[in-house]
Amino acid sequence: MKSWQMAVAALVMAATPLSDALAAGVAVGAEGPAWVDLEGVDSERHSLADLEKAKAVVVVFTCNHCPVAKAYEDRLVQLQKDYAKKGVEIVAINVNNLEADKLPAMKKRAKEKGFKFAYLYDPSQEIAREYGATVTPHVFLLDGDRNVAYIGAIDDNMKADKAEQHYLRDALDAVLAGKAPETASTPPAGCGIQYE
Repeated sequence: MKSWQMAVAALVMAATPLSDALAAGVAVGAEGPAWVDLEGVDSERHSLADLEKAKAVVVVFTCNHCPVAKAYEDRLVQLQKDYAKKGVEIVAINVNNLEADKLPAMKKRAKEKGFKFAYLYDPSQEIAREYGATVTPHVFLLDGDRNVAYIGAIDDNMKADKAEQHYLRDALDAVLAGKAPETASTPPAGCGIQYE
């Protein structure tokens, strides 16, 4: 096993043990839990209700310090560019309370990477628990009715040039076409969310 794969495996295994309630989370087909009044890197307050005109909402639990989450940042930036005009909103939410993941560090990271999507902070960790997010990144795609259409990974490889299965893009294309995604869930891969 390559060293980066071993490092990622160690990070994933280092996740704080999850409660049964958290492990269950939200299911495909269920209504996506709504966040209310979360502060973003733009210093504004954000709620799911603000996105009522969106045809789909990509909710991705992520953070600043995880190498897997970092590896997907450019793909999220490109996803926003490719789907914004199609009525898709991307909302990244960080719930870790490490110094490297708090709002000041998030603002710096968003500026460095050129995030044009909402990047929100929830130090209470409540919204991640409601969704059942376990790692960063962990994606939940909400359709036009705000029901969960897809849960899991963005694609099948941490290295962008090695990815062959583009789960999130495929799910988005299906939802925008008024169809259910062929693949509705995949195992997420990343660093364990640091629940308190």
